Amino acid sequence: MRQLIRKPLFNPSGDTEVSARRIINGNTTNLNDFNNMKYPWVSRWYRQAMNNFWVPEEINLSADVKDYPRLSFEERRAYDKTLSFLIFLDSIQTANLPALGEYVTANEINLCLAIQSFQEAVHSQSYSYMLDTICEPQKRTEVLYQWKDDEHLLRRNEFIGNLYNEFQKDKSPECFVRTAVANYILEGIYFYSGFMFFYNLGRNHKMPGSAQEIRYINRDENTHLWLFRNILRELQQEEPDLFTPEMVETCREMIREGCEQEIAWGHFVIGDNIPGLSKQMITDYIRYLGNLRCTNLGFAPIYEGCEEEPASMSWVSQYSNANLIKTDFFEARSTAYAKSSALVDDL
Repeated sequence: MRQLIRKPLFNPSGDTEVSARRIINGNTTNLNDFNNMKYPWVSRWYRQAMNNFWVPEEINLSADVKDYPRLSFEERRAYDKTLSFLIFLDSIQTANLPALGEYVTANEINLCLAIQSFQEAVHSQSYSYMLDTICEPQKRTEVLYQWKDDEHLLRRNEFIGNLYNEFQKDKSPECFVRTAVANYILEGIYFYSGFMFFYNLGRNHKMPGSAQEIRYINRDENTHLWLFRNILRELQQEEPDLFTPEMVETCREMIREGCEQEIAWGHFVIGDNIPGLSKQMITDYIRYLGNLRCTNLGFAPIYEGCEEEPASMSWVSQYSNANLIKTDFFEARSTAYAKSSALVDDL
């Protein structure tokens, strides 16, 4: 089986011709030349990601400190478990992106991965800030490590974690594609029942600071999602032999498994016990997202009859300004094009 070429850090004999640049198995000099990029969308992505800079402590959580003890048992349980899951996801992302970048030979793509890795670290910091503010230290530690002890959380984490671990051992181009799709699933499916839970609290006038933190994170995750969508699309153009019917079906089945995991998790942690959400709403929305993720990669949808956003869930995109989920990133108009400070009064 073919193996990826690990890029050298110092390579004077690397290609300087832009047209020779490739996502994988290229001959890079590693020079960050902002004036000569092969992929025209990268410049806009980079500038947008830089404009998204924010600091978790900018957001006031004083109302959340009062609200948290007043949450129902079901709401507080969902809050704790969702945070534990999200902290793990962003932590593993922070660690995995540099591992992928060692085999990405297009320097402008690595610039994007570097920003994404930084933003994932900020997201982990934001979850810790939320916990540090509203919880006692013992409770904070309990929430942070629930993913190790809760069988439902652990099973969810194992799906993505094992896919990432596979790339530590298998450096084939095929495994790179599967790892990129795993990233796409994490960014485009795995976060969303958690996001909708926090937005539902916000629309019920509970935990407004937490909902705002999630809104900033959601804005970043939209850019990460479209980064990996574009990476996979470029790979389809540069490495068409990788995307055999069998590989496409493998990717679709990965997305399906991600959706089924997300639905099962949403049923377990949210269920029918939290005002404003239900198991059916979660199922319909995640199936819609699964189809959207497939079609955005040029794959056939996986859930018949779930091609349109469910009317019962339209408030999610309205609340989060996440119209980037539904339209092409660079054609969408949303507050994601403003600096983060402009978002504070835009809820």
